Amino acid sequence: MKYVVVTGGVVSGLGKGVTASSIGVVLKACGLRVTSIKIDPYLNTDAGTMSPFEHGEVFVLDDGGEVDLDLGNYERFLDVTLTRDNNITTGKIYQSVIERERRGDYLGKTVQVVPHITDCIQDWIERVARVPVDGLAGTADVCVIELGGTVGDIESMPFIEALRQFQFRVGRDNFCLVHVSLVPVLGVVGEQKTKPTQHSVRELRAYGLTPHLLACRSAQPLKQATKEKLSQFCDVPADHILNIHDVSNIWHVPLLLRDQKGHIAIFNKLNLSSVPPPALESWATRAARCDNLSVPVKIAMVGKYTGLSDSYLSVLKALQHASIACSRKLVPEWVAATDLEERAKIERPDEHKAAWTTLKRADGVLVPGGFGDRGIQGKILAASYARTNGIPYLGICLGMQIAVVEFARNVLGLDDANSTEFDSATPHPCVVFMPEVSKTHMGGTMRLGARKTLLQTADCITAKLYQKELFIDERHRHRYEVNPEMVEWLETAGLRFVGKDETGRRMEILELPGHPYYVGVQFHPEFKSRPGKPSAVFLGLILAASGQMDSYISGSPSRNPPPPTVVQADSVSSQAVSVSERLEKLSMSNTGVR
Repeated sequence: MKYVVVTGGVVSGLGKGVTASSIGVVLKACGLRVTSIKIDPYLNTDAGTMSPFEHGEVFVLDDGGEVDLDLGNYERFLDVTLTRDNNITTGKIYQSVIERERRGDYLGKTVQVVPHITDCIQDWIERVARVPVDGLAGTADVCVIELGGTVGDIESMPFIEALRQFQFRVGRDNFCLVHVSLVPVLGVVGEQKTKPTQHSVRELRAYGLTPHLLACRSAQPLKQATKEKLSQFCDVPADHILNIHDVSNIWHVPLLLRDQKGHIAIFNKLNLSSVPPPALESWATRAARCDNLSVPVKIAMVGKYTGLSDSYLSVLKALQHASIACSRKLVPEWVAATDLEERAKIERPDEHKAAWTTLKRADGVLVPGGFGDRGIQGKILAASYARTNGIPYLGICLGMQIAVVEFARNVLGLDDANSTEFDSATPHPCVVFMPEVSKTHMGGTMRLGARKTLLQTADCITAKLYQKELFIDERHRHRYEVNPEMVEWLETAGLRFVGKDETGRRMEILELPGHPYYVGVQFHPEFKSRPGKPSAVFLGLILAASGQMDSYISGSPSRNPPPPTVVQADSVSSQAVSVSERLEKLSMSNTGVR
């Protein structure tokens, strides 16, 4: 097993996750099997109870692990399925050591950071690195490990010491350290300053770790003189200094690494004999295609964390995947749900007017998941606007529950209908607490991970988009669900629940017949969307918002499409048109129109 460790210095937010993912992409493109591990030095056991304001979104894995958003980058870039153990936290390590101490595994010894904590970290890395994540048998060739935080953080010290020991445990030919740092520009002449990186490397070396490659973040490409200065003071060969300067989209980053021969430097350090050229043609095509998109599609994102895009990172990525597949330039329009509410009209009239203007000029509306009652009335108003005006709508998790509450209030006439999350005394509970979920513990007690959704009919837009007839697998993260006692009432009024769980009592997908696209899903489809493999319901939103739904469903860009063909359960019908073929036809048609 070969290990590539990615650390960061100077400041946080430099893009270590994208750098680590891109290194994995390039190595995979060279024919190696790659897995990834993210180390988060915080004391939380996992990211499940952390605020999106503070930490960004919580990414959910197939096994129900609630992990750091960087694991989403790894899965999207490498097209792998990771496990909760691929995210190491201080809380997990200390919990593991204390459990072993309570069992008497240490034979009465004094339990200390060195060697017990550091040994646990190393054992964890070796164990998880050998778990296949790409669906194939056997272990990976390379494990890319990202150490969160910046060098010098006090909480990172045990992990840095563990990695210092680890390089000797696995052997120097199996260990490559890539240090991500910042090269700022100061002054009118734009001088690139190397001192921050010099200090960061010096501190790292003081802890016993010497970087083999530098990945320097900068606004503009590094000058040769800057590279030579970094090489001289950081003891890193100039051809091992990679420059990750600002690019138009993140899919250019693997191409930057390839063009600077970063894969060759890593291969040489890891004593790998042959270095085949990376097969990154599809990445280059995607990066160029993204840059050249010009026809906009405006999607109003109605949420409560609109000030931080990282709070909805996977949703944005899924929208981007779908937009590129539909040859459209995504224009996300952020709408704070609280600004749509009536009280904002009095308290913040300018924000209220701007929010409604943004919503009304959007081609589609998306209400993502969330917790708490702040902004709920605004989300209900957004769902109502989309439903009554024929605007394509996608509700995810809470967004689906909001659609049910809105329908009950405005179609069934139940003005006081609500979710028990927001009004426990409502006489018409449309959404209720799940009976088997704990009310006293927060972490890891929701309905989490991949679950089957059984499609109730093939005659629905969701089945046609997924090209499935029986079931789909998606990831969940929720505590509340549509009240099964109200389903018959809602369906009699026109709402259709076309997807249910295996018990038949949990509503998973809703649709509104006769509407261009009004879909709500209880699961989180954004977590399984991939570049080149967009999530079906996100694809449906963009198709409907850009007027391409009929052409896609028919498999032909003609104006008078034939009846749609639905793919049989988990297998492609001999007459059905594949997703890629349909998108290719749409792309060709769109190009011709332009």
